[in-house]
Amino acid sequence: MARIRIPSAIVILLVTVQTGFLLFMYSRYSSFMPQSEEKPSQVHVLILSSWRSGSSFVGQLFSQHPSVFYLMEPAWHVWVTMYQNSAKVLHMAVRDLVRSVFLCDMSVFDAYMPWKRNLSDLFQWAVSRALCSAPACDSFQRTDITSEMACKTLCGRYPFSKVEEACKTYSHVVIKEVRFFDLKVLYPLLTDPSLNLKIIHLVRDPRAVVKSREQSVKALARDNGIVLSTNGTKVEDSKYKVMQEICRSHVQIYETATLKPPNFLKDRYLMIRFEDLVRDPLSEISEMYKFADLTLTPTLKSWIYNITHGEGPGKKKEAFKITSRDAVSVSQAWRNVLSFQKIKKIQEVCKGAINMLGYQLVDSEKEQRDLSLDLVLPRRQNQFSWSSFNPEH
Repeated sequence: MARIRIPSAIVILLVTVQTGFLLFMYSRYSSFMPQSEEKPSQVHVLILSSWRSGSSFVGQLFSQHPSVFYLMEPAWHVWVTMYQNSAKVLHMAVRDLVRSVFLCDMSVFDAYMPWKRNLSDLFQWAVSRALCSAPACDSFQRTDITSEMACKTLCGRYPFSKVEEACKTYSHVVIKEVRFFDLKVLYPLLTDPSLNLKIIHLVRDPRAVVKSREQSVKALARDNGIVLSTNGTKVEDSKYKVMQEICRSHVQIYETATLKPPNFLKDRYLMIRFEDLVRDPLSEISEMYKFADLTLTPTLKSWIYNITHGEGPGKKKEAFKITSRDAVSVSQAWRNVLSFQKIKKIQEVCKGAINMLGYQLVDSEKEQRDLSLDLVLPRRQNQFSWSSFNPEH
């Protein structure tokens, strides 16, 4: 039988072509496979809190960082547009908006403000340093500490498209939200491979929260109605029904994150108490920055000291502004301002949260007024830590 001789050069050529084809097909196939080991290039941080808990202050600690793109409560647009619904019903829409913002896809706002033209169409845009500096606005540098008033004056007329453009240039995207009442609603974001999400849960003594809320009764009335599912009717919360829901949500979030939590929450949840923050700002802020993979700069250290060492407790007209105040006095002001009758009622509706979050109940007006009595308990030694957590148990 005759043998067919094939020149070695042709054999090499055929093998090379075949190998090239296989490599091409593998690369095409692998591009459709989930890249579970690769983390997204950006870090995403959600500051999870409730109204009047110091969350605007914590938001600024991140906003002023030169590596952070920050937005304050973008879900405000959802609640304003769909105010006749309940908070529970709106959870999904809020979650979808937050996810889009984390991914720097600002087209999500088309559903809530189709008329948008400028930066100033976005809720509380001027408290974001990222929207007051390049590339969003040419008036400030990224390393500048910006003020809301100066930003409003110089940057409001820049086009809304600058929001998305700026977002894509930062290593960290941070959102502060007060409109989540259940941690499990966020599970799809925590398991989303396109996100690298970390959650900072900020809490505050409910008695101090009530004192602060009383400075902003009208501003909170519509949100109160959504929390209580009143079909659009505004509520002033004189019976502390909203506070009861807020306290219940803090307990739910904390318990979900610390009592047999899912393994995907490992190293992605941090609870911070406002009182600890104002007593030892640099230590607590350093912990938050480390958690978020950020570095504390000398400029930020100086600004933090100044903003927490003002002379007064803050004025009523400054309720939603970040001004220089005596932060420790602010955290204790409720003890001299609220009546003991109010304190008893708040303690009744929020007893579980007060105990779980590490605050001391008062049994008399004398205890309430005695500022030498520390009502912020030390962090419990048996407080949950991931090092002792075994997901199989």
